[in-house]
Amino acid sequence: MPERVCYFNGRLIPERDARVSIFDSALQVGDMAFEVTRTYHGRPFRLRDHLDRLWNSMAALRIDPGLSQAQLEEITGEVLGRNQPTEADDVEWTILHEVSRGPAAGFRSHFAADELRPTVIVACYPLAEKMARLAPAYETGVDLIVPDQRSLPHELLSAGIKCRSRVHYQLANLEAEAKLAGSTALLLDPDGYVTEGTTGNVFFVRDGELLTPTTRNILSGVTRRTILELAAEMNLPARETDITLGDALRCDEVFVTSTSIGVLHARTLEKQPLGDGLIGPTTRRLRDALTQRVGLDFAAQAKSYAARLNMSVQ
Repeated sequence: MPERVCYFNGRLIPERDARVSIFDSALQVGDMAFEVTRTYHGRPFRLRDHLDRLWNSMAALRIDPGLSQAQLEEITGEVLGRNQPTEADDVEWTILHEVSRGPAAGFRSHFAADELRPTVIVACYPLAEKMARLAPAYETGVDLIVPDQRSLPHELLSAGIKCRSRVHYQLANLEAEAKLAGSTALLLDPDGYVTEGTTGNVFFVRDGELLTPTTRNILSGVTRRTILELAAEMNLPARETDITLGDALRCDEVFVTSTSIGVLHARTLEKQPLGDGLIGPTTRRLRDALTQRVGLDFAAQAKSYAARLNMSVQ
């Protein structure tokens, strides 16, 4: 079997040979814009939306990648095509785009002129193991825990910048795990309003209406946008609004969305059961609509991967 490759600073090289300098700004100050796209039936979903957001993040960070968006899209297709033969035909892929400004300011004098350029990486990673581990959650749901760690307010850092400076997410994850093993962290902003999970966006259903936090302090996900589009097509009332934790606990259904997972319902919030713990009717309709839109059953695929990898789905 061929080995995986990645695009690294102008070349396609074996993934194992990719090396980022210890003096790169990504390591020194977390100064790296990134995006995560996934495939459905081997094709990237809404790649241009992800690249648009990557370009917005780079603009905010004042990074010029030295490539056009069209060039990076072409490179992405080449990297994906080179990697797909390394796995079975039905394995889906995560596509990572990562761009830093290159050597950090305090170390640039130690680099040759041709090394003083942004670090640009396009890599692919098979989704089978991640999806296999999530297989039980498509049936049982996830547990949401609200940690003391808050989201960063937009006055301090624009939520629209998707970058590797995410230590507050990690602290939230560690706290949530300590409170309830296997849980997912759900963040509040400094004003006490729900923002997002550390793994994706969150939606609530109350009295037949779909609610989701405003974009003031969240990174608006591509799948979040797709869910809102589907809700409009289904004539399902939906709106962005401020939601307190108390509001959330009184909702009928809660679910999270992200590029990799699609839609996963929550069975508990702050250890309090949500309904009977099963996926609710509105969440089910939206997951089914997303399944139809992308042509893939997330739960079935996760189960098939789990069976192949001999992981339990109970």
